Amino acid sequence: MAESPARPRAMEAAAKESEPLLPPPPPSPALRETRVRCCSKRWVGEVLGLCAPYVRALADGQPGELGAESREQALRDALWNFETAVQENITINGHPWQETSDEAELQNGSDIKILEDQFDELIVETATKRKQCPRKILVHVIKTMKAEQEMLKLYQPVVKQKKIKPEPSQASHMANLRQVTGVTSKQIGEAMKSLPALIERAEGFSQALTLQPILELCKLRQEVFAGCKAKEENKIQNFLTQVEVTPAETAASKNSNAILKRKRTTDSPQMKYYPLRRRITLNT
Repeated sequence: MAESPARPRAMEAAAKESEPLLPPPPPSPALRETRVRCCSKRWVGEVLGLCAPYVRALADGQPGELGAESREQALRDALWNFETAVQENITINGHPWQETSDEAELQNGSDIKILEDQFDELIVETATKRKQCPRKILVHVIKTMKAEQEMLKLYQPVVKQKKIKPEPSQASHMANLRQVTGVTSKQIGEAMKSLPALIERAEGFSQALTLQPILELCKLRQEVFAGCKAKEENKIQNFLTQVEVTPAETAASKNSNAILKRKRTTDSPQMKYYPLRRRITLNT
């Protein structure tokens, strides 16, 4: 967009009034750049051209009756102020707007075009190499494999080969091994046949183990009741005793009579009913 050739008088007067009395301090390098960084001056000009209709519409909406010339002058002043403000607040590749030129931009565009052409050439070259290089590599690989095969044919081992003959003792070992293998296989077959019976025995044993506490309880009861029975038997033996009676003249008589006599205790109830009055002797 072309800049206005003459600056308006009103803007000059406002600039003179707004000039500071003291010179501004030099900018410190540590301060951060506040201006917007752009890459192309031409693109910024195109953006300003797109913004011009909005500035015109804003100027048309201002109140007041002005003539055609004054209205056109005010519109030009507004556009000039807008473009100047934008140019002062942007940089082109780190340089101010006034220090850049269109020639440098054209040179940058030509450099980009050259780089694009070189990139296209590299793409084409890479594609051709992908097609051609495998074929060339395949030829070299085949030659290398053939050379290796020829070298293997020329190889002669340093150690001579010998045939290993089995010793006669080895045959006897093999026969023994076969015999032992047959016996072992038979034993394994018998064991497999007896396996169901062993399983049944194991189940019975497990059942017996589960019944062991019950058997112990039965034995305990038997011991308890056996003690009671022993006491009763002792009482009966106290009542009944076996007495062997022999005659005085054993040499004269050949027959000997053994009489079992019941010994009555003093506390027995039979003594009350049948008291023993006199002793009966059998010798006459």
